[in-house]
Amino acid sequence: MTKASAGKAQGFRILGIDPGYARTGYAILDCVHDHFRVVDYGLIETSAQTPFPERLLTIDRALTSLCDRFSPDAMAIEELFFYRNITTAIGVAQARGVAVAAAARQGLEIYEYTPMQVKLAVTGYGNAAKEQVQAMVKAILGLREVPKPDDVADAIAIAICHGHSGNRKEALAVGGYQ
Repeated sequence: MTKASAGKAQGFRILGIDPGYARTGYAILDCVHDHFRVVDYGLIETSAQTPFPERLLTIDRALTSLCDRFSPDAMAIEELFFYRNITTAIGVAQARGVAVAAAARQGLEIYEYTPMQVKLAVTGYGNAAKEQVQAMVKAILGLREVPKPDDVADAIAIAICHGHSGNRKEALAVGGYQ
């Protein structure tokens, strides 16, 4: 058994992703019977001065490295929701696509959740405020403080949502694209 898989012997390891092209939040959680253990979390950042294709490549390489290092069983990612700024939406969609492709290349099952599903799974209320979600992330994981920035806390919440969904096949990423 590898060091990365030792903690997930009886459960499963989730890679949670809050996609973005400037900041992609990630979280690696082990889930055993609805109990979570933090393995790692953080932020993949790219500079606005870097050409966009290189920014996407940075995200791809970082996610591939995380998968190689931590051997997740599945990736949970937030569905793209409506943006008022179409340029931002297109960029986020491209970063999301890179994350999905990186996980697919690793052979992971990919699950997607709407922001409302994540809020409901973490707080019990689908219209919860960001602060409520963050407080529950802190409480569920027994953390001393809310992970910062918001992208990281959101990635953790997405991973928790997936853990609570129980790896259901109905949550596999299809999102109306197929």
